[in-house]
Amino acid sequence: MAERVVVAMSGGVDSSVAAALLHEQGYEVIGVTLQLWGKDICTSAGTRLCCSVRDAMDAKAVAKRLGIRHEVLDLAEAFRATVIDYFVETYREGLTPNPCIACNDHIKFGSLLQYADLLEATLIATGHYARVGYDAPTGRYTLSRAADASKDQSYVLFNLTQAQLSRARFPIGELTKPAVRGVAHALGLATADKPDSQDVCFVRDRNKNGFLRRELEVGDEPGPITDTDGAWLGTHHGLLGYTIGQREGLGIAAGKPLYVVAMDRPRNRLIVGSREDLLGRTLFAERVNWVSIPPPAQPLRAWAKIRSRHEAAAACVSLEPGDRARVELDEPQQAIAPGQAVVFYDGDVVLGGGWISKTVTSGE
Repeated sequence: MAERVVVAMSGGVDSSVAAALLHEQGYEVIGVTLQLWGKDICTSAGTRLCCSVRDAMDAKAVAKRLGIRHEVLDLAEAFRATVIDYFVETYREGLTPNPCIACNDHIKFGSLLQYADLLEATLIATGHYARVGYDAPTGRYTLSRAADASKDQSYVLFNLTQAQLSRARFPIGELTKPAVRGVAHALGLATADKPDSQDVCFVRDRNKNGFLRRELEVGDEPGPITDTDGAWLGTHHGLLGYTIGQREGLGIAAGKPLYVVAMDRPRNRLIVGSREDLLGRTLFAERVNWVSIPPPAQPLRAWAKIRSRHEAAAACVSLEPGDRARVELDEPQQAIAPGQAVVFYDGDVVLGGGWISKTVTSGE
């Protein structure tokens, strides 16, 4: 009897090809499309949200083409509680969230994995660009970067446990994006030329600020702009419109370029400074997860990636009590944002990572 695998089919080309490759390899594939928003939003085929009717129809069409079983799983309540509310509350606290990591942790490798158990499936697969391996000497499964560095998504998977990783498959991890589309064309899949989804899938029209204003029930409340010493420089028009590292649109006449260094949301204060004030060499991480290796007994050298599009920087990682770590970067890095993840690499292998809780910048 063929091994059964549940494939998270979003209605995009990546997950479509993931399902197709596993089907070709002889697995019994069950495609599952996740409904992540309530029916009041998911009724329009034209919506660009992640669970639109069009996406579900595309996934169903691909499943029919492949001759595999297809189901729709309603996870709207779980998605609201573990991803959207987390996203909103993290901004309320003045931090920078990463909803993709939360979705992988709680939805794709949480609720969907539980559903796979109900279907008596031993494996779960997604269209992520990453690779799973097995290190026989240590008996551990490993997570590594994708072959296509430009599409690599290993950063957002750092929080997987060994139990989750042992059952995870990323069929397109060895392929480039053009190769994935080539497979889709060769198989006549309806998603072959479908554009990639947006970064924050649940935000309409990519208007993050408008979404947060509605969720937080706040308006554009003006407040002070100060330098790092607290001196008043001007007035901002609502903190939700700014990001760490931003230079344009500050509306301040100064003799040198100024950047957003921090946002003090409790005081509705925007803090600006020089480019040097954005640089930091030390950060602290909490809830550290070691995915490919056991927790190291001694400080280790690694490449630290402080956001998804950041080029990893050389660092020394030292463990601290309570699943925490201190990260000393060899060279100062710009705009390290508490709330984001720092992920540690050894070459292509993801050693682990954690959530940035504090950073020490030149401006402090």
